[in-house]
Parts: sequence; structure tokens; C-alpha cells
Amino acid sequence: MERKHLEYFLAIASHGSFTSAANSLRIAQPSLSYAIGVLEREVGAPLFRRVGRGVVLTPVGEALLDPARQVLHDFMRVQTAAQRVSGLVSGRIDIAAVTTLAVDPLASFVGAFRNSHPGVEFRIVDAENAAAIVDLVRRGQCEVGLTEQGVSTAGMRVLDLPQQEVLAVLPPSAAGPQEPMPLQKLAELDLVTTPSGTTTRSALDSALALTGTSPRIAVETTHRAAIVPLVIAGAGATLLPHRLAMEAAGLGAVVVSLAPPLARRGVLVWPPDALSPAAQAFVDLVAARHPGEDAESRGPLDGAHPG
Repeated sequence: MERKHLEYFLAIASHGSFTSAANSLRIAQPSLSYAIGVLEREVGAPLFRRVGRGVVLTPVGEALLDPARQVLHDFMRVQTAAQRVSGLVSGRIDIAAVTTLAVDPLASFVGAFRNSHPGVEFRIVDAENAAAIVDLVRRGQCEVGLTEQGVSTAGMRVLDLPQQEVLAVLPPSAAGPQEPMPLQKLAELDLVTTPSGTTTRSALDSALALTGTSPRIAVETTHRAAIVPLVIAGAGATLLPHRLAMEAAGLGAVVVSLAPPLARRGVLVWPPDALSPAAQAFVDLVAARHPGEDAESRGPLDGAHPG
């Protein structure tokens, strides 16, 4: 049963005539008669009976009248909803992001997108580690992901995000630290960080690997939001991307650059299949603001940057 068959049926019922209905629908009367014949065969009974030059509904036709109207009404609702999503009037984007990239640059991307498309909602989820972000996107639980560069993204579309400087964040009691701080000096400090395998810990381990030393972990916590308060309270030092480090400085932490300088870079990942209109518009926005490499797939070390 096709939508147009129901539209033709309702038009004939409204006009009381095949000829008038055909004129209003702007189709040939034989085509209209054929379509109604198909509908009657599917229903299993005549829908109209002739009266003079017109037609009236049979009991079966009467029974079909309200359901046909409801079907067409529901179809219009679906069509309108689809048009609203396609036109970015509404919709939702599910994004997976490691915590540090959710703060910067994802927050600015979402803000810019919402300013242009306030009807689109976002759901931003965290994951256990950077590799899990790609897995969430690959399994279709999120359409887009922001993760660390260097993570395997085989089979995914990838766009490089802006490079971020990584800074040392020290307790307020750290008086007059040398700036920039040599990595060897960082290796001598008590440190506050997250467990092994997390993005924050990986940045720390990679930095100290350049000195041939292991980090002196004073406090290990799964609560990323607790790192800065712990540093402020004097529990130890940590490493943070520039924006998070500057926020810590505003709370009283001492922030210094490192020698040699350290940097990290994230990537935007999404599947090679077609995205929803909202997600595609989001990817386009990021690409326009930060044009970078867009590859069909990338191995675990392709395009890696020092630090």
C-alpha cells in the first residue's frame, strides 16, 4: 500500500468523483482508476460504488477513511521531523572525548556550533582511555570522537586538531621556579596524576621518558577533576595542557613551561560512512576552523608529533 494510493483515495472521497479528483491531483483519470483498483485489491473489497456521475464510499471505504487520514498525518509528521533535522533546526550529536580535549578545543567547537544551530543538542561522553574513544565511534555509540594523536584509528576518517603546549603546574608554595623548567627537574618532583593508561598519565610518562626516569607519583587518582585542587593544596605537581594550566594559575597554582618544550595534539575521528546532517555540519565546522590532515585511515603512529 503506497502513500499516493491513500492520497488518491481521500481525494476521491472528498470530491465524490473520479473526474474531479483526477483534475485536483493533476493526473490522468485512467491512472487514478488504476491506482484505486490496486488499493481495492490490497484491501480485498470495493471502496466506492457509482451513483449517477459520481461515487460514494462503500462500508469498507467508510472504515478506511479515518485510518487513511491518520496514516497521512503521521507521515507528514515524520517528514517534517526529518526536514527539521536535515535543516539543523533540531537533532542531537553524540561525541566521545578525552577529558582534556573536551575542555579544549571541544568546548569552543560546541559553543560555536550551538550559536549557529541552537536547536541541536549535544551529548559528550568520556571513556576509560584514548583508544576507547575510537572504539565508541567504531561501534556507533557516538558519531564523532576527540582523542589523542598516535592512537590507532585504522578505518576511520581523521582530522588533526590544533597543537597544545603542555605546562608544569606546581603548588602555590613553589617559590620562584626556574622557567622554563628542565624535564630533569620535573622528574625530581612529587607528582599528582591519573592511573596508567589514561591520557594525563601518558603525557607525564612520555615526558619523563625523555630523561630516562620514572615519575615520582605522590597521588594517583581516577578523579581528573581532583588533580588541580590536589596541586593547589600542596599534594604535588602535575602536567596539563595550556588552557587547563591557565585555569589552575587563576586558582593560585604556579605554571611554568618546560625545556625542551612539550606539546600534544588531538585528532577528530569519525566513521567513513555517512554522518547525520548535524554531525556532518559539526565536522565541517571543525575542518573550517582548523584545516588539517583528513585521511581515510591512519595507523597507530602515523602523523605523530614530538611530545
